[in-house]
Formats: sequence, structure tokens, C-alpha cells
Amino acid sequence: MKKDLVKIIEDALKTLGIETPPHIEIEIPQKESFGDMATPVAMALSAIVKKPPRKIAEEIINSIKDKTVFEKIDIAGPGFINFTFSKKYLYSELKNLIQDKSRFLRYDIGKDKRVQIEFVSANPTGPLHLGHGRGAATGAALSNLLEAASYKVEREFYINDAGKQVKLLGLSVFARYQQMLGIEYPFPEEGYRGGYIEEIANAIMKEEGGKYLQKGFDEVSDFFTDYSYKMMLSDIRKDLTDFNIIFDTWQSERELYNKGDVEKAIDDLKTKGFIYEKDGAIWFKATSFGDDKDRVIIKQDGEYTYFTSDIAYHRQKVEKKYDELIDIWGADHHGYIPRVKAVIEALGYPKEKLKVLLVQMVTLLRGGKPVQMSKRAGEFITLREVIDEVGADTTKFIFLTRRPDSHLEFDLEAAKAQSSENPVFYVQYANARINSIFTHAKEKDINTDNLYDTNLGLLSSNEELRIVRKLLTYPMIFEGAVNAHEPHRITFYLQELSGMFHPYYNKYRVITEESEMSRARLALCEAIRIVLLDGLEILDVNAPEKM
Repeated sequence: MKKDLVKIIEDALKTLGIETPPHIEIEIPQKESFGDMATPVAMALSAIVKKPPRKIAEEIINSIKDKTVFEKIDIAGPGFINFTFSKKYLYSELKNLIQDKSRFLRYDIGKDKRVQIEFVSANPTGPLHLGHGRGAATGAALSNLLEAASYKVEREFYINDAGKQVKLLGLSVFARYQQMLGIEYPFPEEGYRGGYIEEIANAIMKEEGGKYLQKGFDEVSDFFTDYSYKMMLSDIRKDLTDFNIIFDTWQSERELYNKGDVEKAIDDLKTKGFIYEKDGAIWFKATSFGDDKDRVIIKQDGEYTYFTSDIAYHRQKVEKKYDELIDIWGADHHGYIPRVKAVIEALGYPKEKLKVLLVQMVTLLRGGKPVQMSKRAGEFITLREVIDEVGADTTKFIFLTRRPDSHLEFDLEAAKAQSSENPVFYVQYANARINSIFTHAKEKDINTDNLYDTNLGLLSSNEELRIVRKLLTYPMIFEGAVNAHEPHRITFYLQELSGMFHPYYNKYRVITEESEMSRARLALCEAIRIVLLDGLEILDVNAPEKM
């Protein structure tokens, strides 16, 4: 629909002598009464052709040669042109959707461009929390969305396995290990206190017994740190696998140090003149690239800052020549964006190469009341606990019901309800209902082959035409989600489409005594099923045939 409309407007503009018009923006009006699609192109042209937008809009409408595609064309407000397509055109497009879904639903936007998406990247110092889960759902859905649009996508997890936090994990486990053996060893003030610390200490006791009894942490820090973070990383991998989140690569922070990549990155920036020494520390000139202050990369005591390995990591990423880099971070890392973009620019690449998506934390509720305590993590509810209670599909879908940078409330009781309160149930149930309709059709010996060849003009009720119009906007929703990197737009759409289908199902019988009417309604149901399956595939949510 959009492509056809753009071509019609372009031809009209050429008739008016405008051979190279500005970008023709097409929108879906907020209110159905405004039509099927709208364009503000007349307003964009006003300054160019020196005419009022409404006058330009009139000229565009008058220059459209074939108006049979439309039921009506209106001018609204300061110069919007609203288009309502004819029923004949709608039926023709519905036929195309059913007959060639792959060509109709998805646009080749990516043209095989290479994109790397780094997401989750949780410190292996504790189990995954809901914020990590939301980032995982967002990253996976975005990866699927871009692949559906013909991008070449690589999914990466960056393992923060170096630095103070990992060493503190090892010290926390060491202290618990000593205490379990009867030694009054002081627990670190800032140590990790979740039940998982005791689990790791128990595992070490089973394997090593009292081998490290009364030894100083400095003597055994490498063992305790390595054992602890590897066990936590194994747990993280399992949680992600059970959440059906698969990564192409796992990049270790330690490896960047061991391979000399950190030193190479510092030397590279030093050669370019962006590293200097002051007050006994080594600094990066981040202010030269728009950051609010320069950043320390090596402290006075010779210790590297967290930022230093991030320099090496992003240097490695840009040198792999991806067309686009996408990092998905927790919202608390907002202030980190300018300094990382500064690094990319200092290395000689456009800072626009990196896009950072921020993910807000999740408030967990049970029956509207906050849930705070975890059996395993202590201070927060783990992703594993929620998956075990409501399932991976429901968890993932609810994470994707809002923009990732907006706050999300997740109610466990609503998530388990088999009703419209549970958004994923509502969508999956629509697909299951359609499957049951087709099963019933076969039992009645109704031919369900080549439904695109049936008399679609029989779909004449207001409810049917609303659903047809909704179905035909899916490619625009898909395109908008791809360009904005917002997979939650697909979630919204699926909920709205399901919200149209269920009342229709309750009001009209699909299988009737009239075979042609039955086939027409089956064609509509088939189109709905096609779109539901496409959207759920992008969101990586299952579409059960029975519920």
C-alpha cells in the first residue's frame, strides 16, 4: 500500500513539474475516520514552491490520474492529505498478502549490511535480574527484526571477567567458604551476599574439601575468582539458553588484556595525540569529542579503569568494519554514551556508527503489590525465578510490550491469567483459534486450498474491513520498527490485531452453510494467521496450535 501510494504521489508531482520532490512521508492516521494513510508532503513542499500547503494539496489531488484506487481523498488541517483506499484495492492487496506472504510482509531494507548487536553483557558476579532479561528480549527481537529486513546480524555477549567486581566475587565466596569450615573470617563489607555465594562455596567444598582452610585470600585469589565467575557465567548461559537467547560470539574482557589489545588501543590513541599524563594518571582527551570531561584510563597506582577495556573493546568492534554497531545497556549507563562515542570518533570513525539503546529496570508485582525478595539473589528477583513461574514466552512478550527506555511493571498474576489481561495469551490464543477453525473446516470438507482465489468481496462487514485494513498496514509497521530499531512496535501491532479478531470471532461464524462465504472468511483468518506468525517469529515467541 505504501509503495503504491508513494508512486501515485510521485507521478502527480511530476505532472506538476516537480521532478525531484523531498522525501514523501507516509503515515497511518491516529484515527480511523481520517482514512487509511496520510502524507504531509504538501507542507514539506510549501517553502520550495512558495505556495500555501492546502493549495499544493489540492493540486496534488487534482493531478492524480487514476483515482479508482481510492474511495476518497481529503485535505485536513494545515495541509495533510488523507487517503481512503477503495474496497476493490483492499481486496486485491489482501489477495497478494495470502498468495505471496514473504514478498508482501517484509521489505529488503538492510541490503545485506552488517550489524553487530551487543546485549545483556551482565557482570558474571550474580544471576541475571529482570533488567538483564528485558535487555535480552530486546536484543534478540531486534536481531530477528533486522535479519528479517535483510541485515547480516551478529549477536555478541561481552563478558566483564576482569577488574574489581569479579575479584570481589571471589573474595565473597572465599569468606563464605572459610565460614562454612568454622573459621570466623570477616565477610567483605561490599561483598555479594545472595544465596548463590553459598552455592559456589559449597561446590568448592565438594571438589576441594578443606584444601584452602586458613589460607590468605591473596594466596588463592586466582582460583576462587576464576572458579566463582566461571560458575556464575555457566548459570547465565543456561538461563539465556532456556530463555532461547543465543549469541554468535562471547567476547572476554580478560582476553583483551591477555592479547595486548588494551595496550594497542592506548598506543593508537597516544599516536593520534589523544592521551596525556596529569597528576600521575593517564587521561583520554574525551572533551575533544564532545564529552563533558576528560577520562582517566590508568590511575595513579597503575590500575586500569573500567573505561580502558571498553576503549579496546570498541576499537576491536569498529575495526571489524560493521556497517552499524548497536549496544544495549541498562539505563543507569546513560552518562557513559558520550565517552564511548568519543573513543570511536578519536579512532577515526563517525560516532554515528554506534547506536546505544537504553533499557529501564522492571518493577515486579504480584496482584498489584511489589515483589522484592528473591530466594536465590536476596536483594532482587532473578530472571530464572520469573521464567520458572510464568514461562519464557510470556516473560519475553511482556518485556516487549513497551519501549525499552520506559519503565515497565510486570505483574505475575496477570502474566498467568488466561484472558486479555495476559497480552501474550491473547495473541497466541488468536492463532490457536484460527487453527481450530481450519480443523473444523476440514471436518466439514470445505476446500481450504488457494483461498486467495475466493470471492474476497464477500468480506463486507465493518469488522471485516477494519481487519483487512489493519492487516495491510503490517508492512509499514515492520518498516517503521526496523528503521527506528523498535521491536516493541510489532508487539503493539499484534495486540491490536488480536483485539480485532477475538470480537469478530465471537460475533460471526466463519464456517457457515454458504461455502463461498466460509472460504472468504477462512481467507481472512488465513491472512490474520500469516501476520500473527510473522510477528511472533520476530519476537521469538512460540505460536501454539492448541491452547
